[in-house]
Amino acid sequence: MVDEEGARLLAAAGSEPGARLVALTPDGESLSSEAWARMISAWQLDGVSRGVFLVGGAGGLSPAALAKADRTLALGPQTLSHELAQVVLAEQIYRAFTILRGEPYHK
Repeated sequence: MVDEEGARLLAAAGSEPGARLVALTPDGESLSSEAWARMISAWQLDGVSRGVFLVGGAGGLSPAALAKADRTLALGPQTLSHELAQVVLAEQIYRAFTILRGEPYHK
């Protein structure tokens, strides 16, 4: 089941040149909001066309999806449902762009 889901995620992600594929996994690197902003800023400077984030289901991501990822990140040490992980991911991306624009945000 995890392998099938991984194949579907990779197919949906596509293989656009210049895109960055990021797998979200509990074993990934944890970033502060400022580090998220630095990562996205570096992507902008490097001409990255888009960021693609893989969020697996209850079984996690397949080995193939993890191997294909350019980077693995964690949203924190707690276990999140994939629906909640998507909300947390959206908030981190929003917060990163808020930081890059120099706007105040809740710390």
